[in-house]
Amino acid sequence: MTAEPVRAWIRIEAAPERVWEFFTRPEAMIRWMGEYAALAPRPGGEFTVNIKGAPVRGRYLELDLPHRLVVSWGYAGSEELPPGASTVEVCLVRDGTGTRVHLEHRDLPAPEEPGYAEGWTRYLARLAAAGIGAADPGTRPACSRRGGGS
Repeated sequence: MTAEPVRAWIRIEAAPERVWEFFTRPEAMIRWMGEYAALAPRPGGEFTVNIKGAPVRGRYLELDLPHRLVVSWGYAGSEELPPGASTVEVCLVRDGTGTRVHLEHRDLPAPEEPGYAEGWTRYLARLAAAGIGAADPGTRPACSRRGGGS
């Protein structure tokens, strides 16, 4: 049984084109989420991020620069949430001099929903700090391979 989609959003004082890079450039991705990233931002391209030892694996499914991207999401070796089992959609909406980032994570196992809701809220706050150039966007939330806080 899958949970309702997890939805989160934040406003970042940066242009959508700048925020886009935090989802498509490995060095930008690891500024706010993960210790390692291998990204190939094209339909079918690799989406690999290690977050506190949790091996997130997926593919870019859709890209509409700098407005929207969709990636598949799961964990290498997981039976509960294997690679590609869930989908993360990110929409970037210009808001004056900044960007509203809307994120929706679909097809999660129901028991994982609370951890993902909390995790995405915390990670988007880190993204906002990184997006304005903060040297240290803050402490990474705890993450388990089972998903809580990812």
